[in-house]
Amino acid sequence: TGALMADTGKFTGRSPKDRYVVKDAQTEDAVWWGDINIPFDEEKFDRLLEKMKAFLSDKDLFVRDAFAGADPQHRLNIRVINTWAWHNLFCHNMFLRPTQEELEDFEHDFTIICAPGFQADPETDGTKNPNFAILNMSKRMILIGGTGYAGEMKKGIFSVLNFILPHEKNVLSMHCSANVGEKGDTAIFFGLSGTGKTTLSADPKRGLIGDDEHGWTENGVFNFEGGCYAKVIDLSREKEPEIWDAIRFGSIVEN
Repeated sequence: TGALMADTGKFTGRSPKDRYVVKDAQTEDAVWWGDINIPFDEEKFDRLLEKMKAFLSDKDLFVRDAFAGADPQHRLNIRVINTWAWHNLFCHNMFLRPTQEELEDFEHDFTIICAPGFQADPETDGTKNPNFAILNMSKRMILIGGTGYAGEMKKGIFSVLNFILPHEKNVLSMHCSANVGEKGDTAIFFGLSGTGKTTLSADPKRGLIGDDEHGWTENGVFNFEGGCYAKVIDLSREKEPEIWDAIRFGSIVEN
């Protein structure tokens, strides 16, 4: 079909036990710390960032500016820096695309640096394993290394919005899919990954809002993303024609 097939290597999904949040004055009393939100030291983050910069200094990099959040009032401007071209294509598909005019005076709020070839040293860097994803809310950065799974980037931004929107903007962030009827009635579908959110939202009789991450404001529901991330196990054109027909040039088939 012309779609790009990519293998992510050792990690074919997220590694939640290797996802950290920098614990500092901004996050200390605002984050629910535990097995999901694992604290990370500020100084160790700074040292790891410098090591990543040195690693990237002689590499060809792919840089993209994008939006997360279809509602302009609650939009996050993001800059993504990748060592892999298909990771940057993934972000082109998954995040919202600014117009050429919007790019001219684009100022990014958050930066993602994703380098699968860079591995941390657990003994000196403070990570459990060589792979990691670390969110720093104060420095407004996400560092990802040691894993080729592209979903870490989109889920990293989802975590950022989970912190910013309820905490600062009184907006409910939701892990759900959503679609809308002809009369403007919105339906939202909650469920864990792989339970059918994307399938349910791709109703040919209703308009798709999004398939995974949304915000709920006093004015309505808006998508965080610009693309869909569908599982294709047992996919058929008969059962899910919209998803089947989306597998074409420009899309990515991961693993």
